[in-house]
Amino acid sequence: MATRSVATVFGGSGFIGRYVVKRLLHQGYVVRVAVRDPEGALFLKPAGAVGQMVPLYGSVTNEATVQRAVDDATLVVNLVGILSEPRSGAFQAVHAEGAGRVARLAAAAGASRLVHLSAIGADASSPSKYASSKAAGEAAVRAAFPTATILRPSVVFGPEDAFFNRFATMAQLLPFMPVISGGTKMQPVYVADVADAVMAALVRPDAAGGVFELGGPRVWTFREILAWILKLTNRHRRMIEMPMGLVRLQAGLMELLPGKPLTRDQLLMLARDNVVSPGMPGLHELGVVPTPAELVVPAYLKRFQPGGGRRPVLPQEQLG
Repeated sequence: MATRSVATVFGGSGFIGRYVVKRLLHQGYVVRVAVRDPEGALFLKPAGAVGQMVPLYGSVTNEATVQRAVDDATLVVNLVGILSEPRSGAFQAVHAEGAGRVARLAAAAGASRLVHLSAIGADASSPSKYASSKAAGEAAVRAAFPTATILRPSVVFGPEDAFFNRFATMAQLLPFMPVISGGTKMQPVYVADVADAVMAALVRPDAAGGVFELGGPRVWTFREILAWILKLTNRHRRMIEMPMGLVRLQAGLMELLPGKPLTRDQLLMLARDNVVSPGMPGLHELGVVPTPAELVVPAYLKRFQPGGGRRPVLPQEQLG
């Protein structure tokens, strides 16, 4: 029988995972960071004492590695998710079957708490394979570990994000800013707030078995976000609404590229509002005060300004 408190975090070296792991280390847990690339998780070691952070290979699609990762763990957190399929069936394998596997083996190992990260928009009837697989994952988790806490964040932002940074890069490189589904509403939530919500869900008795939707203090349209990014980066670009037919064609072609920068499934998700549902518990119920994007994003997008934000912007540079 283990005599130390062990927490296992699947996807612990990722964007959200690194924040969760650091918090668990600060709380004194021995943290197993279960990832597909253990070497890539070594940057987290200085956040804890010697031997406190244990990187190990753990794929949610592999029974044996999941079982090893959760053995004797008191707390288990599953943050694994993909935004596009590297191969057909990957959404089902990772979001649904993988989530169910983690929950089933965590329950068998005697873990006292499980937190599962899903997403706003998870819906079994959605035409998006991403959204429907997320819903299937929630159902599998609930069936295997009834007291698991499910968290559904909106778009997550922070210095390492792939959202604000991606569109700031586009503002830097393109002569115009393409707008797709500009009226879609989003409620960006700060990555540190999501990590705090995970920590609260692991310890609060009233969070066990609950579903919480995590959103920031402001609802934006996608068009408003893009305009704000242009302002923050001092890039005077014309915003052009893209015809959906053309965008679908481009997405189909981009699915053939490495990394799949845009997919038709992502277009389906982008067409649907990504905000906290009325009446759903969220950050406030977990004791977390949501952080405005305005307090965080400007600092890390400054590097996308002409001159990297280190000198005054000249008029000709503003015009791109």
